[in-house]
Amino acid sequence: MQTAPDPMHSFRFDEFRQMALVSMEEICRETFRENQASIKTKKETVAVRNLTNIFNTTLQLSNEKGFHTMSLRDLSQASGLSMGALYSYFTSKEELLEMIQNQGRRLTQRVLRQQIEPVEAVDKKLQTAIRTHLYLTEVMHPWFYFSFMETKNLDKTQQKKSIEGELASEQIYSEILQEGLEKAVFSVEKPVLTATVIKAMMQDWYLKRWKYSRRSISVDEYADFVISVVESIVMPNPRRSC
Repeated sequence: MQTAPDPMHSFRFDEFRQMALVSMEEICRETFRENQASIKTKKETVAVRNLTNIFNTTLQLSNEKGFHTMSLRDLSQASGLSMGALYSYFTSKEELLEMIQNQGRRLTQRVLRQQIEPVEAVDKKLQTAIRTHLYLTEVMHPWFYFSFMETKNLDKTQQKKSIEGELASEQIYSEILQEGLEKAVFSVEKPVLTATVIKAMMQDWYLKRWKYSRRSISVDEYADFVISVVESIVMPNPRRSC
């Protein structure tokens, strides 16, 4: 007799990485297609390759020394692209920042929605949202770390967009929790605050990876743990009805 699959393990990180087209290359391909009119390099394969190099190098330098400390000359030297080549893709650091931030936020929201929407059972939907979000932070770790750490240094327009992006992911959890309340699947008094705490647990993973690496905790183990903690908070306690 076959053992029924554990719903906690509906999919794992390796499976997610294979089924979700989430990569810096994908971000750069979308960036090229949306900015094709202003990007001077017209061959997509060349443009995507160079944008991937530019974005990866920008994230690396920014996470080492800060985006505002990084100069375009630093970026040119580290990426191996001339200043002229860099200006083929953007006209300023501010434009580069907006390109990286916009595409990262958009891709995150799209993948989250794509993974969640087909799931009908609200408890499984919550598990899927948590697991997908964590796996995204693992695949796109440099972007998530960069986005969080640089928010305080952004201008007011970019700060607002960054905050809106964070609230958008919290809103996904809040919507699921509210749906669970309406269907009497969950029993949680403060769904918005609970959604905020879930987001904080996501951030702890990608901001303090050294801590979990030192303890040999994988992203799968952390996802299982977060799901179990959240479910202990939101699922009805049978003892309450006694």
